[in-house]
Amino acid sequence: MNITGIITEYNPFHNGHMHHLQECKKNTKCDGVICIMSGNFMQRGGPAIIDKWKRAQMAIENGVDLVIELPTYYAVSSAEFFAYGSVSILNSLEIVNNLFFGSECGDIKSLTKIAQTLVEEPWEFKEILKRNINSGLTFAKARELALIEFTNDNYIENIISSSNNILGIEYIKAILKLNSPIVPFTLKREGSSYNDKLLSTSFSSATSIREALKNKNDITFIKDAMPEKSFNILRELKNSNYPFTFEESMFQYIKYLITTNCINFNNISEIKEGIDKKISKEIENSTSLDDLILNIKSKRYTYTKIARILTQIYIGFYKEDYSKMNLEKYHYVRVLAFNKKGREILSLIKKKSSIPLITKLPKNTENPLLKLDIAATKAYSILNSKLKANSDYLISPIIK
Repeated sequence: MNITGIITEYNPFHNGHMHHLQECKKNTKCDGVICIMSGNFMQRGGPAIIDKWKRAQMAIENGVDLVIELPTYYAVSSAEFFAYGSVSILNSLEIVNNLFFGSECGDIKSLTKIAQTLVEEPWEFKEILKRNINSGLTFAKARELALIEFTNDNYIENIISSSNNILGIEYIKAILKLNSPIVPFTLKREGSSYNDKLLSTSFSSATSIREALKNKNDITFIKDAMPEKSFNILRELKNSNYPFTFEESMFQYIKYLITTNCINFNNISEIKEGIDKKISKEIENSTSLDDLILNIKSKRYTYTKIARILTQIYIGFYKEDYSKMNLEKYHYVRVLAFNKKGREILSLIKKKSSIPLITKLPKNTENPLLKLDIAATKAYSILNSKLKANSDYLISPIIK
């Protein structure tokens, strides 16, 4: 069976995602699609607009065969760890032939060339990088200029300044590091960019859809931006008074944790270089989460990175719990949804792979990754009154 993996957030599932899924099936000529999807919190920081089971339902309704959850540890980490965790789990299934992802450039050769340079780190490249860092540049800028100089290719600057290209490079790096047989494919991204807040006449971004849900009471405004099955799920949720969940809802809880000294900043995964002092100072001067992030933002700390740090604080994601662990031995396949084809894929995973399959959570677990997933659902339930704190134990995988 020819199986393709995709790595997603579906926050929520829109027309661009449908286009990506259709092109995935066409370009890889696959027999089935496995989606590894972030749970209740996102890589760029903040909660998902609807919970992971509803988003998994959208995926299955629109043609994905099997949805598994990306552990929260990876889901709220940097692009490098997000990508490595996703690819590592897909690789451990022992049945995934292809990885299909979107990128702004749509050029798999260029992305692979960059990834190979970053993984192999030739001596000349390392010397250029060291020189750039010593000149006072941020690591990201130093690496960008080192890549341009080493490859003698100015086109690289356009590639590594775009978020989906960056993720694509990290996916390929993970494949190379794992010596995985998975073959990467990429699709040129069309329509709105990720950060566009206005609905588009072509492919609207997930950001623009969330903005519309936040600001407009009538959700028919987004009907043309989503597949019918996705829209119907959102409409049913709206009619049942389901609370769509937004980043701002975390602010008061984060403010409480910081102002009452409940947080040891040294234990937060991405806290470095005194940013903790800046956060502690600006929390007193800020009236919203967006205000706080903008007050902290700098060249070294982007909006996204700060949003992710604050999300880690809210969830209780402490690096001391994981820094000395071989995390790959704790990997698992947490099944969120599947269809008939997905059932066949699960049977194949059982035959081919030794990775644990979880369809029902054990009452007690010592697995640190799974414990963080459970904590993340509890944290999400504080923001979303329709979800119970122990939902991980109550909600079974969705079967279509």
